[in-house]
Amino acid sequence: MHRNVYDPLVRYEGNPAKIVPQLAESWTISSDGLEYTFKLVKDAKFHDGSSVTAEAVQYSFNRSLKLKKGGNWMFASAMDDKSATVVDATTIKIKLTKPFAPFMSVLPWMFIVNPKVVEANKGADDGQTWLKDHEAGSGPFVIKRWEPGNLYELERAKEYWKKDGAGNLTGAIWKITRETSSQRLAVQKGDAHIAVDLTYDDMVALKGSSGVVLAMEPEFRTFSLKFNTQNGPLTDVNLRKAISYAFDYQAMLDAEGTDHAVLMTGPLPPGILGADPKLDVYRTDLTKAKEFLAKSKSPTGGIKLSYIYVSGLEIERKFGLILLDSLKKLNIDLDVKQLVWTDMVALTKEPKTTPDFFPVFQTANYADPDNIAFPTYHGSQNGNWTNPTYNSTKVNELIDKARTATTEAERVKLYSDLQKQLVEDAPDIFGVLEKRKLAMRDSVLGWKFVPIASNAIEFFPLSLK
Repeated sequence: MHRNVYDPLVRYEGNPAKIVPQLAESWTISSDGLEYTFKLVKDAKFHDGSSVTAEAVQYSFNRSLKLKKGGNWMFASAMDDKSATVVDATTIKIKLTKPFAPFMSVLPWMFIVNPKVVEANKGADDGQTWLKDHEAGSGPFVIKRWEPGNLYELERAKEYWKKDGAGNLTGAIWKITRETSSQRLAVQKGDAHIAVDLTYDDMVALKGSSGVVLAMEPEFRTFSLKFNTQNGPLTDVNLRKAISYAFDYQAMLDAEGTDHAVLMTGPLPPGILGADPKLDVYRTDLTKAKEFLAKSKSPTGGIKLSYIYVSGLEIERKFGLILLDSLKKLNIDLDVKQLVWTDMVALTKEPKTTPDFFPVFQTANYADPDNIAFPTYHGSQNGNWTNPTYNSTKVNELIDKARTATTEAERVKLYSDLQKQLVEDAPDIFGVLEKRKLAMRDSVLGWKFVPIASNAIEFFPLSLK
């Protein structure tokens, strides 16, 4: 919802995705990659009519750095509370504390808030409680109804500062519907205009439906089965390798639909900077699986592991059953259970509560390998659903160096070394790279696919005929 209510300095557009102006109409970058100077659009207004100024941008960065929440992890390692300085009312300069190669790529997730509104409703937590069901933005829509976990209703801002490219929507309702079959039926019957997270089976069922348009587009959306590397039997790297070789990858691909997904060829998705298409990754090989099992602390199996998937997410249930069948070949049993996503996330706070296998779909927020490497494999992210337990000093160092490297060649080399080390450590079963599967009524106009956070629809350009 944030990208419909708030504006960032820049945003993504097109396929492949490119950074384009939003609140910032232009920018310059110093030759050493440390200073970024942005010129703001002069007529941009917050919803209370006040101007979006360089002071507001400075306030937003410093508030994010203080709170250490949301998208803060994307840039916080390269900024402090002195990094953003006001040059004049419409010019902001950001000086990084160290080089950070993906800086421009992460800015679409740094939303600018209205300092006056936040300070007036600051409370004891810098406005966090108030902003749960209010907003302080300058975006094309404002909040009409806000029911967290259920639905979010927006209506178009009366005087949005940006005119070019606007559709005719006067409002939109974003309804949370976890079962994909319910999403599919809603679009099929015309009860919803767009469904953003469908499965292969849903797409097959919708094919040929009157008034429904289907879209399947490749994006950097990965699926992996994460091992609990800090608690239980899977702390044993030989057991993780045995399972990685025993897993039935073709069955996983068949479950997804071979025209809807491809097998991952390593930790990084193909096509992103540094992804190594020739990496020697695990594929089903029962002989090697038993060789590594024999080296493990459970050489004859005889153990029971746990797999928890998102309640109602059929594809993750299928993956669990494939894992169950694969483990039987090693004389290992599997307990398969479902939970609602929020309860699953709560389990990942501690290694002792994290299940042995934790399934993760991860959609790219920015088109840079750091978007996969840092949240998924850096030890500082332990306790988050993106990386509950895996922590390696060597891998942490490689990721940190790749974030601060100043040349593309240097970064490619570091990510190459990173991928080899991750295959050696086997923290995940590297699964499939999905195509995004959406369906919409043919009355929806103005939608264009952007392979970055494509499940978070921007309503601004949309129209209904």
